[in-house]
Amino acid sequence: MKVLGASIGNCVHTGGIVNFLHLAEEAGYTATFLGPAVPVLRVVEAIRTEKPDLVAISYRLTPENASAILHQFTQAVDAKGLRKGRRFVFGGTPPCAAEASKTRLFDAVFDGGQPVPEIVAWLRGETASRGKESYAHTLVERIEQRHPWPLIRHHFGMPSLEETVSGAQEIAEAHALDVLSIAPDQNAQEFLFRPGEMRPELDGAGGVPVRSPDDLHRIHEATRRGNFPLIRCYSGTNDLVKWAAMLVDTIEIAWGAIPLFWYSQLDGRSKRPLEVSIVENVEAMGFYASKGVPVEVNESHHWSLRDAPDAVAVAAAFLAAYSAKKAGVRTYVAQYMFNNPRGTSPANDLAKMYAKIELVESLQGGSFRVYREARTGLNSLPLDMDQAKGHLGSSIHTMMAIRPQILHVVGYSEANYHVGPKELIESCRIAQGAVRNALLGLPDPLTDEAIKTRKAELVDEARFLLDEVRDFAGPGVEDPWAHPETLARAVKAGILDAPHLLGNPVACGRTITRMIDGASRAVDPETGKPMTERQRLKWLGVT
Repeated sequence: MKVLGASIGNCVHTGGIVNFLHLAEEAGYTATFLGPAVPVLRVVEAIRTEKPDLVAISYRLTPENASAILHQFTQAVDAKGLRKGRRFVFGGTPPCAAEASKTRLFDAVFDGGQPVPEIVAWLRGETASRGKESYAHTLVERIEQRHPWPLIRHHFGMPSLEETVSGAQEIAEAHALDVLSIAPDQNAQEFLFRPGEMRPELDGAGGVPVRSPDDLHRIHEATRRGNFPLIRCYSGTNDLVKWAAMLVDTIEIAWGAIPLFWYSQLDGRSKRPLEVSIVENVEAMGFYASKGVPVEVNESHHWSLRDAPDAVAVAAAFLAAYSAKKAGVRTYVAQYMFNNPRGTSPANDLAKMYAKIELVESLQGGSFRVYREARTGLNSLPLDMDQAKGHLGSSIHTMMAIRPQILHVVGYSEANYHVGPKELIESCRIAQGAVRNALLGLPDPLTDEAIKTRKAELVDEARFLLDEVRDFAGPGVEDPWAHPETLARAVKAGILDAPHLLGNPVACGRTITRMIDGASRAVDPETGKPMTERQRLKWLGVT
């Protein structure tokens, strides 16, 4: 396959066309570049003699000049009979791209807003028809189709159903992301199957007021266009198995996200007793597994959101994956939330995530496969919107070091107000820019001695906590790490603990932490000095 490229007419800008030709070479083409400001007739003659399969034309000056030059080029191509058997593509500024579209010569017109993976897919002929069949419709297939780019995911839910439906359509048509996560309001999450318990003040709180399966059907149907993004949804905080069954039937959910300890008395998002919630949550994991649906256990970061010691978060990550595997899950999505707790340094973030990865991926084998999902910590976003945009790009660049297959983008406006279609699309574009830069090559964090040392420390302390959970089991318990009563008792005793749980009837809450050199560490309440996990449990009287 041959591609011929040129900046045509009086346009001397070559950056865009050269980058496109590089992408074409990576896609298997042999590229020839004619240079800047190439006269129309010279380009036409080169097409005749070189016989390329693809002709790439760039113009980035005024749209008036673009119109005249592209009209001349189209007439010359047709006069020589050079359209047949080849594709033509144009790249330029949006106003020039609009003029190129009018010529009806070009099979594709790129205006700088398209993600690189979309351009590469077009070069490979994978999305030439722009139809449903051009896009993978399962999580694993989509990951493979987009490699080496991670899938871009963002949550979305406006205060009204109509706004959400129209926004979902706009997002799909913008090709902004690969996975749209529907965010239902708190009334839906907690009381969808108990409408008599709904509270008016929770309508639209945190998302879209879903009130029936038809509402989910409408949102799903709105996204069957553009790049046909995968769809998923929050799990609900009550009746999780009913929620899971509905989501499989209505939105063909790409993967389910279930907690292990949460959505219970532990966080107040439902009134379920802790042990009961663990049983029901694992049952929901098993339901998804029975349907062949991948599962994410959004567990570990909940501890860090409550300022738990980093080692507790690492241990929780392992217990979450372990529970999923025991429930029969075959494809597991491990979510790694960076910048959490707020003030965590990039170096300590990477050490903590690599500690989690070591423990979680030690469970891989046989039918159990782990995929990595990275996201920015919501609580870390600055209120200043410009700073928030910078923070979002910087955070994503850091998290690309763990080579995630899924990138969960948090909208830059989240610290101020809920994300609408405009903010979502812009946030995803920021993410794409950060990813594109990172894919040029990042240093290996595990060559940094400080990161290696902290990672080893966290792995050791997390394994200690896991041993304590195992030893905390009563007689006759064959598998303490998957035993709801043992897990609930471990939280009550403080083996798994966080400062924000103080006063919680099902937790300990006595652990005190501080951010020390960018890491969340337990400290002695009297001296303020950091404690190891062994010292913390001894102070709590657990060991």
